[in-house]
Amino acid sequence: MSDDKLGQRIFEGYEEGEDIPLASYAALASVFNLIFALFLLLARVSGRDIPERVKPEDIVLFGAATHKLSWIVTRDAITAPLRAPFTELEEVKSPTNVQEKPRDRGLQRSLGELLTCRFCLGMWISAFFAYGLVLFPATTRLVGAIFTMLTVSDHLHQIYKALMNRA
Repeated sequence: MSDDKLGQRIFEGYEEGEDIPLASYAALASVFNLIFALFLLLARVSGRDIPERVKPEDIVLFGAATHKLSWIVTRDAITAPLRAPFTELEEVKSPTNVQEKPRDRGLQRSLGELLTCRFCLGMWISAFFAYGLVLFPATTRLVGAIFTMLTVSDHLHQIYKALMNRA
């Protein structure tokens, strides 16, 4: 079987111009993997060991921090300038919450999707927290603690608001 036919069979159903930009998704996945390889190299060169297990308290700390940081980057109005080259504004839901959609095609669209999806961006953020935990544990825990405290504060605000609306 020729390479052209094999390529056609593998990507059958993903025609040129479809809504799934395979090439730019592959490029982003490659960047993610390259960053991971660089992290491993840096850890080895610096003599930092990769832990066999991550402590449960670190998982909770960085899980909550990832939750908040992914929300801030993907939804907050204050971070709109980071997203603007890759997104279009759809709706201003509140002074602190905007709804955007990815712009255009190819890599610009894929980056727009990444920057507007908390779940997608969460993978990148949690990976960076993990890398930071190995390379710069004290600083990474401090940054994680800041975003975790903000997460707890936000949830307390929501609980208070719900209780006041009930009263």
